[in-house]
Amino acid sequence: MDTFDAIKERRSVKHCDANHRFTDDQINQLMSLAVLSPTSFNMQNWRFVLVKDSEIRKQIRAAAWDQGQVTDASLLLVVCADLKAWENDPAQYWVNAPKESQDFLVPAMGPFYEGKDELQRDEAMRSCGIAAQTVMLAAKSMGYDSNPMIGFDPKKVAEIIRLPKEHIITMLIAVGKRTKPAMPRGGQLPLDKVVFRDRFPQE
Repeated sequence: MDTFDAIKERRSVKHCDANHRFTDDQINQLMSLAVLSPTSFNMQNWRFVLVKDSEIRKQIRAAAWDQGQVTDASLLLVVCADLKAWENDPAQYWVNAPKESQDFLVPAMGPFYEGKDELQRDEAMRSCGIAAQTVMLAAKSMGYDSNPMIGFDPKKVAEIIRLPKEHIITMLIAVGKRTKPAMPRGGQLPLDKVVFRDRFPQE
């Protein structure tokens, strides 16, 4: 599917065929595209938990307002981030870069993030947001639909998936074969309300 079409046709779909399953090759294809998403300093701070076990899915569904797509979707992703990826052997992120780039970027990561908890969290949300959109557009291009979700208890889901220390959950994404069309778009704001030239207009 053309990228423009995937963007236009991507919708949040909550009703999925519970009997449909992805092949391992399809999952690998989807995740191989997800990890091409950009991250600051190439730190690749996203972490994806692919929840396949039906009992774990049921537990997450109970912590997600009993939303059916949690158990019915072909794939459930818990999109997480490692807040301390920047200090975890930063040289590993630049092993294929020219030496002059390594010499500049690797030692710069620590001073940029150290002691800045808000920035670390912001970076996690940025990285996971970009990766989530990559997943959803890739899924649409493969002929599937998706639903990004924030309607869940993050503490309970963290317990269920055994979220490591210094990690956060940013969202869930359900991906599957839809059984009902998405609701009509609720309404898009006109461009002149969200796009400004050079700076915001003076009030």
